[in-house]
Amino acid sequence: MALDKAREYLAEKGYTDRILLTEENTATVALAAAAFGVGEDEIAKTLSFLMDDGAVLVVMEGTARTDNRKFKDTFHTKAKMVPFDSVEELIGHAAGGVCPFGVNEGVKVYLDESLKKHERVYPAAGNDHSAVNLTLAELEEIVEPEGWVDIAKEQ
Repeated sequence: MALDKAREYLAEKGYTDRILLTEENTATVALAAAAFGVGEDEIAKTLSFLMDDGAVLVVMEGTARTDNRKFKDTFHTKAKMVPFDSVEELIGHAAGGVCPFGVNEGVKVYLDESLKKHERVYPAAGNDHSAVNLTLAELEEIVEPEGWVDIAKEQ
């Protein structure tokens, strides 16, 4: 169902031809990179955080880690991940397939500066057997994020 939501969203934007499907599990950055033959840093992981007014997604480079101080400075609250068993209900996609496409109404999406190292990235497409092959400019155009943030630890 979540794959269908993401596919419908991407169809509205004209990007269904970019969806990549595999029989291999892509639930983690390492698995997704191996399945699609790209570097782990090219996977655009989507992290879901709880905020006072709902959930927020931040899409960041696959190897990046959240810097708690930067997160708090940016969002004015402590970084708290959405609990595993609540992800699908709050976001619209199950853990392992969370992506910024076709999310529940009211979920805000941000792109992290760590993505800017790459011309092309591979976010999930709604389940744990998919990705979308996009340039960074296409990702930004499709997602229409609330903005760019810098919450990744320095590498």
